[in-house]
Amino acid sequence: MTDNSVPESSEEELSAAVEEALAEVPVDEIATLTSDLQRLQAEYANYRKRVDRDRLTAHEISTSLVIADLLPVLDDIARAEAHGELVGGFKSVADQLEAITTKLGLTKFADVNVPFDPMIHEALIHTTSSDVTETTATQILQPGYKFKERVIRPARVAVTDPEESAN
Repeated sequence: MTDNSVPESSEEELSAAVEEALAEVPVDEIATLTSDLQRLQAEYANYRKRVDRDRLTAHEISTSLVIADLLPVLDDIARAEAHGELVGGFKSVADQLEAITTKLGLTKFADVNVPFDPMIHEALIHTTSSDVTETTATQILQPGYKFKERVIRPARVAVTDPEESAN
């Protein structure tokens, strides 16, 4: 009878080498697949954040465009109120319109005797006076409006510069 068996120590070495090789392949493959999955999840999370941010920006832009178109109406309401013509049912409608625009984030600004800021003011009249020490918005000709922190119409103002002394 011929002995076809491999010596026991060689068989153990071969078995250990095979187990080692098999153990390494799935681990590397699992690690690779796990890494790919984590990368895809991160990319998807970033995509969702970007889409949500873009959606919010588009909503704010479209809302600000509609509100900007309503500014002349709000100006007319303010003029009617200043002349005592805002009475009855029309006053109710005007109050509701102002409440809705305020709820959406529209704020009016019309401060006088503040330093002139070209980011929020548009100078229409220019004078000089010794009463001011810096360029100042001294009269509001038309109020400005902000939607959320963005100026959608600057306040139209009369500006007064300090008089220069003749030396």
